Amino acid sequence: MSGRLHSSGGVSSAVKSTKKPSIVALAVLTALSGASGTAPEDTEQGGIPMTIKLQSPSFMNNAVIPMKFTGDGEDVSPALTWLNLPAGVKELALICDDPDAPTPEPWVHWVICKIPADAKGLPESIAKTASLAEPKGALQGKNSFGKIGYGGPAPPKGHGVHHYHFKLYALDVSLSVASGVDKKGLLGAMKGHILAQGELVGTYQR
Repeated sequence: MSGRLHSSGGVSSAVKSTKKPSIVALAVLTALSGASGTAPEDTEQGGIPMTIKLQSPSFMNNAVIPMKFTGDGEDVSPALTWLNLPAGVKELALICDDPDAPTPEPWVHWVICKIPADAKGLPESIAKTASLAEPKGALQGKNSFGKIGYGGPAPPKGHGVHHYHFKLYALDVSLSVASGVDKKGLLGAMKGHILAQGELVGTYQR
């Protein structure tokens, strides 16, 4: 309790008077603790349901990304799989970026779009080309390294743990975008057409 009881008369009444506020405070704290607990998978971000389950056989959510998939290793893209796509999805798009980068905007590691709606995931080590044969018809965009395709984590040495957000978007239209599109261009094309999304976060540090 934050308040003190004065030594003047009416101690018992003072104790009684503090009981109700304590009960109310407890109820408020309980409600707040429930509200701040682990968010359900379908929690919305930006008004868009987070109902897609995005995962990788290479690393768990919020776990370290193996060196193979970083700039210190083979620098190949990890395999990804997904579940729970919404009804009416026409195609998918994916962006991977690093908001911990010491840059004005998150550092973009991967932009890929026009993934067929019936695709169940992405294979490991996707070719770093603008057009892809697998998944058929998918296009890759430009990352912040100025290259096409996937560019693995390569944070500054001693900068601490960086978080790499792989975000999958289910769209209600087939986008008209060119290969080599960047994150900004893709987000602009997707605006108003995202049915649902999912996210997988990996970490890495040097």
